[in-house]
Amino acid sequence: MCTACSVIDPARQNAFADRILEMFNGGMIAMMMSLGHRAGLFDLLADGAARTSGQLAEEAGLHERPVREWLGAMTVARIVERDPAAGTHRLPPEHATWLSRRNPTSNLAVYAQYLPALGAAEDAVLAAFQHGRGVPYSAFPRFHEVMAEDSGQTTVPIIVDQLVPLMPGLHDRLVDGIDVLDIGCGRGRALLTLARAYPRSRFAGYELDADAVNRAASSAREEGLGNVRFAQHDLTEWDEPSAFDWVIALDAIHDQKRPDHVLHAVGRTLRPGGVFLMQDIDLNSEPVENLDHPLSPMMYGISTMHCMNVSLAQGGLGLGAAWGTQLAEKMLREAGFNRIDIHRFGHDPMNAYFICRMPAQ
Repeated sequence: MCTACSVIDPARQNAFADRILEMFNGGMIAMMMSLGHRAGLFDLLADGAARTSGQLAEEAGLHERPVREWLGAMTVARIVERDPAAGTHRLPPEHATWLSRRNPTSNLAVYAQYLPALGAAEDAVLAAFQHGRGVPYSAFPRFHEVMAEDSGQTTVPIIVDQLVPLMPGLHDRLVDGIDVLDIGCGRGRALLTLARAYPRSRFAGYELDADAVNRAASSAREEGLGNVRFAQHDLTEWDEPSAFDWVIALDAIHDQKRPDHVLHAVGRTLRPGGVFLMQDIDLNSEPVENLDHPLSPMMYGISTMHCMNVSLAQGGLGLGAAWGTQLAEKMLREAGFNRIDIHRFGHDPMNAYFICRMPAQ
C-alpha cells in the first residue's frame, strides 16, 4: 500500500468541508431565490424601499408568515438588509440589479429555478442511474417554463437586432419574406419575436413536447400572428428537403435522440443560400478544461438531471449539455457544414452561437 497516498493534509481536509457547507447553503438559498422570483417578491423589493414582512406580504398578495421566514433566509444570505429595530427589510440597488425583472437580460433569479425544477425529478433520475434508460420530458413539468424565461433574457432580446445582422443579407430577405424553421422551439418565444418583426416571412416551430407546442400556438393566436405555426415533431426521422431558407436551433440540438441525424436533416432542408443558426452550451468537450468556467457545475448538473436523460429516454445518444464546442463543430462538419463561425455575447456566458452554411453557398 502506498503510505504517501493515505497521508491527509488537515488544512486541505477542513477547507473542503467548509466548501461543502458553502454548497449546502448555496443550494438552499437558490431555492429561496426561486421562490422570491416566482412570487414577485424581488420585483417589489427592487424599488429599494424598506418594508416589514407584513407590508411586503400585503403588496404581493401573500400570507405574512411564509414571507417573514423567506426574508429571514434572505437576511442571513446577505441578500436583503434588515433593520431589527424597525423590523424592516431592504434590497440594496446593487443586489436588485441582478434579482428582478427590471433587468430584462441579466436577472440571475431566473436561473435559480433550475434547482427545484430539476430536483423534483431526483427519484426518476436516480432510477435511471440503475436502468440506464433515461428520464422522459414528462418528468420535468416546469422545465419548458424555466427555459422560456431563460431564453427570454439571453436570446430573445438580441435575436432581431444582434443575431440577424451576423448573417449578411438575412434581414433584407426576412423583410421580403422567406421560410424560417425553429427546431426544438419550446414555447416559441424567439419565433414569436421574429414573426412580429418580419410579417412577410413565414415561420414554423417544431417541438417534441406537446404542452410546449400548445402554449406556443396559443400565444400566436392571442397575438393574432398568422405568419407562424407550431407542430409537435420527433425530429429523429424529420426530413423536408429544400423547405426552408433559415433554420434555428436554440439550446436544443444536444437534447435530441440523434443529433447527428437532425444536423444532416438541417443541411438537406436548407435551400441554396440558406443558413443555420445553432445556439448551444459554450463548454469544452474535455471536463478538465471547464474548471474555470463560471457556470460549468450548473451546466453539468442540468445535463445530468435533464439534457442527457431526455435523449437517453428516447433511445438516443445522450450527448448532454456539456458535449462541448469541439464535438459540436465536428458533428456540424460531418453534416456537411463547411463554413462555421462561432460568436459569443457578453451578457450570455452560457452559450456559443454557431452560424453555419453548406458548400457553395
